Amino acid sequence: MTNLHINSTDLRLLLPEVILLEAENFYQAKEMSKQAISEAQQWQTYLNHLAVIGFEKWFSERMPKQVIHRYSNTMDTVTHLNIGDFKVCLIPTEHLLDEVVNVPQDTIFTSDFSAHFYVLTEVLEEQEQVIIKGFLRYDQLMDYCTQVNSHPLQECYQIPLSLFDTEPNHLLFYSDLFTPSSIPLPSGMSQTKTSEQLIGYVKETTTKLSQWLEGFFEEGWLALDALINAQDNFALSTRNTEVGVRRAKLIDLGMQLGNQTFALLVNITEASDDKLSLLIQLHPTSGERFLPPNLKLNLLSKAGKTLQEVQSRSQDNYIQLKPFKGEQGKRFRIEISLEDVQLGEDFEL
Repeated sequence: MTNLHINSTDLRLLLPEVILLEAENFYQAKEMSKQAISEAQQWQTYLNHLAVIGFEKWFSERMPKQVIHRYSNTMDTVTHLNIGDFKVCLIPTEHLLDEVVNVPQDTIFTSDFSAHFYVLTEVLEEQEQVIIKGFLRYDQLMDYCTQVNSHPLQECYQIPLSLFDTEPNHLLFYSDLFTPSSIPLPSGMSQTKTSEQLIGYVKETTTKLSQWLEGFFEEGWLALDALINAQDNFALSTRNTEVGVRRAKLIDLGMQLGNQTFALLVNITEASDDKLSLLIQLHPTSGERFLPPNLKLNLLSKAGKTLQEVQSRSQDNYIQLKPFKGEQGKRFRIEISLEDVQLGEDFEL
């Protein structure tokens, strides 16, 4: 992985979203489209190839040490790339007019076609441009499909455009800081999932905190040093935490909040009464000093009953729940919400 330093205040100045195409790019795309049989397939292949050329140009200029390979498996309406060990699914559109994005179900649930990142591109042939409109992580895509009990329409899931991160530079941040294992993909699943199977997928991601004491950590939970090194202004207030095992997870509530990320900090210790003691905090990241006002951090029981709730005020640099204890095996849920946006994490002691 390259050591790319990205300052959140400079992102939009450094990395424009528009990629200009050249005459030879259109010639290459036309030659590729001749391999398709029908006229509709030829046009889609043409768009796909232009989208790939534009994305490769954009990414290679900014991450020149990263190797990009075009994925051997392909589908009619999308294109797959490998960026190092990350899998990327490009979703090309000719004119992005709708408020939803059609994502083929096979790209979500089939191991050969699922991807760590789903990148939405708009190909403007007359303007000779490719525009990167946004991207979505696999775990965010799965969260949406499970929370709304979404069903495919004509073998595609209709994903709201608002879920996509409209700042493509964040994709550089994830590809530099994260590892592929931090965004787990399906293994050996080739059939459409039912609602019950989707719920089962979520249950499998429950974080088992007692294993942290033995040195085993689920994907996505990072040591504090990893976060501090990656973001200059990220400073966790840990003066109230006991000596124990600490991990943090980046939380992204999406486009509605300007794609601001937060860090959920969990500190676990073994208490003298054979119980486990927990302290949970929520911090701003990406150089932000304060949390947005009215951001809620809730502790829920397994049955969904609210046990604790804390809400940020103006200029709170972090919020935390009151420390609590529980016996091993006890389950609970942490929910983070702001306005009508909500995200939850399930835990087991």
